[in-house]
Amino acid sequence: MNSASALKTLQAQIGGMDCGGCAKTIEATLQQLPGVAEAKVSFATERLNVTYDAQQVNEVTIRDRVIALGYTLNPMPNQSPPVQLPSTQTLQAHVGGMDCGGCAKTIVANLQQLPGIAEATVNFASERLKVTYNPQQVSKTDIIQRVTSLGYTVEADRNFDRTDDIPTSTDQPATDSRSRQSDRTGWQFWLKTRRGQTVVFSGIGLLLGLIAEHSLLLSLVAQGFYAISLVIAIVPILRAAWIALKLRRADMNLLMTLAAIGAAILGQWFQGALVIFLFALGTALQNFTLGRTRNAIRDLMDLTPASATVKRNGQEVSVSVESVQVAEVLTIRPGQRIALDGVVISGVSAVDQSPITGESLPENKEKGDQVFAGTLNQTGFLEVEVTHTSKDTTVARIVHLVEEAQESRAPIQQWVDRFSAIYTPIVLILAAGITLVPPLLFAQPFQPWFYKALVLLVIACPCALVIATPVSLISAIGAATRNGVLFKGGNALETAGRLTTLTFDKTGTITQGLPVVQKVHNLGAMSDRTILMVAASLEQQSEHPLAKAIVAEATAQGLELESPESFTAIPGKGIWAKFGLVIYFVGNRRLFEEQDIELSAAAQSLLAKIESQGQTPVLIGTRQGLVGALALADGLRLESTEAVRLLKQMGLKRLVMLTGDRAEIARQVAQQVGIEEYQAELLPEDKLQAIYKLRRSGVVGMVGDGINDTPALAAADVSFAVGKIDVALEVADVVLVGNDLRRLAYAIQLSRRTLSVIKQSIAVALILNATFIVLGVFGIIGLPMAVFEDMGSSLLVTLNAMRLFQSKVNEWN
Repeated sequence: MNSASALKTLQAQIGGMDCGGCAKTIEATLQQLPGVAEAKVSFATERLNVTYDAQQVNEVTIRDRVIALGYTLNPMPNQSPPVQLPSTQTLQAHVGGMDCGGCAKTIVANLQQLPGIAEATVNFASERLKVTYNPQQVSKTDIIQRVTSLGYTVEADRNFDRTDDIPTSTDQPATDSRSRQSDRTGWQFWLKTRRGQTVVFSGIGLLLGLIAEHSLLLSLVAQGFYAISLVIAIVPILRAAWIALKLRRADMNLLMTLAAIGAAILGQWFQGALVIFLFALGTALQNFTLGRTRNAIRDLMDLTPASATVKRNGQEVSVSVESVQVAEVLTIRPGQRIALDGVVISGVSAVDQSPITGESLPENKEKGDQVFAGTLNQTGFLEVEVTHTSKDTTVARIVHLVEEAQESRAPIQQWVDRFSAIYTPIVLILAAGITLVPPLLFAQPFQPWFYKALVLLVIACPCALVIATPVSLISAIGAATRNGVLFKGGNALETAGRLTTLTFDKTGTITQGLPVVQKVHNLGAMSDRTILMVAASLEQQSEHPLAKAIVAEATAQGLELESPESFTAIPGKGIWAKFGLVIYFVGNRRLFEEQDIELSAAAQSLLAKIESQGQTPVLIGTRQGLVGALALADGLRLESTEAVRLLKQMGLKRLVMLTGDRAEIARQVAQQVGIEEYQAELLPEDKLQAIYKLRRSGVVGMVGDGINDTPALAAADVSFAVGKIDVALEVADVVLVGNDLRRLAYAIQLSRRTLSVIKQSIAVALILNATFIVLGVFGIIGLPMAVFEDMGSSLLVTLNAMRLFQSKVNEWN
């Protein structure tokens, strides 16, 4: 037991936590460190308190571990400064050559043995490696060499920082790299990749053995072919098994190797070869299938051109996208892809933005409009001023966000991990008991019981159970990304699937956030069109939002605007101008009061009516009095009503609108879109309390534009952002990239379907494993059937998850 005198306490303020789950994550991570006696984190006070044995772990290690999780640490008030921390760095890359989730765990276990490694994660589904390390203790080269020494490959992608330490896929011959094997399709995968060739040649050996044994009756020759088939397929598996053995881990490679060797010892060469062949075939099929989903996300980066045409010194020059700086001007011709994010400064064209927004129809772009890297210029010539460098484009951020999301862990995965940690040791103990107990205690023959134990060894690794959640997540998140919905992690996807209540901010979410002319009112002296023409003619030079809305409405109605002979603007009140012999006034009440223009009873009644409906009146009149008024209000999004209908159609009944506007405005907007429940005149803190209250009765989502509703978005169980993509990417758990509220229904329904698929896969895996354990114990099945069950269930789970990847928005419209 540790001496009490060796225990020390570290107290600090911790920043970056989003919810109570973050606090639990930090506690669980710190408690894994040797020497940590107790770790407590309070989400409410942002306080960390760690009691640790200074002889086993130091303060620097504890702080490094917290920082590696993405949080910040600061000393408590009146506390002495913390120990100076060495700066950590992060290596991110793709790992190739993994056969199953056990390979990922093997890599992590090996890397954690290196000094200076704060955290190492490997995701089998996305083939992603992320290592946080102290460069003073270990180098990037050391990390890469440790991974490659295990038989895997490490490659950089364009969406990560390029360094000389990490080769890209073009730096290595395709025939020597295992990392891009799943990228190939059809016959190329089986004939031109190492994994495919292993399966093909092992299968040929197995087939020749069967022909020799059953057609030619050459038993010895058949045994030779079986042995060749076994050796061909077992070489890569054997290496991985040896690594697992050194780490004292019973992964699938080790269990399959033991089963094959055991079969050979018993003289069952055919069964041994068949076991390894089926295992190699199953892993190849699984990786081939997963490759389609992995590549769909990586292909987004490939849409971005490697070079761009830039105007420098009055000439157009072609340069690499990495060398282009912010504020430089790109020239883009029809048929070319836009290389970097920017704003159009000249030209008009239709741009296909489907890779970013998921919209199938091109969008017209003109001066002042934003364009994104990777989108296709279709019809016209554009000049674009660059707003982001190649490392910070929207598509690069999306790819990075999606790959982070695909490697994240959904809460349901925690249960699977706990179950697997208990299940595998129990089956291994059962196998050992079957091998030893009957021969030693009951004088039973050794060989049949040893064979039954080998069968159990094959069943002992719950591969299908382990991959059920991550493969489903990568498929669902990949499908959502293609359809303009970005999930920031498995937790967001799972929570969205359990929603019972969805709340909406009004301004900029249900409405456009911009004024729109709702109606033109006249008092009989002039027609509606004339009133609108006069107002727009006076307002056409103004930059005021109300003026822009009036001009836009006149333009939409095809009115020809006139230029007044004289023009006077009165800030905060309005405008007056002369047309011929008549002076017209356009503005608010104060303008008419200041000009001593009397408003008749009919005019007063009209203005009261407009204001009672929550609209803003713009008055139009002459010296003789009011001739009419324009009623303006924040216009609804065109798709808001349809979005609400789709949400109700899919069974999400409780929809609530939260707004700071007056109750009358809130009531009208809610009625227009079909939302029965609303709360009005709320301050930001009131919205926060409303979210907390709703969470007491269920799982609550919040939809906003991220402009003035960030606290409410953070308070919800899961948040959705619609609006400017650069803002939305920062503030929400789920981003509707296409700025279309109708995709809310798609996002929620996809989340529900993903949860359903995960539960189906887990159930299938558990039932099959339990059934085959019983069959194995009673000797009903042999090694080939055990392998078929293991790899078949894994492939079945993978194919079930891949159904999610085919989902489309219009399936739920």
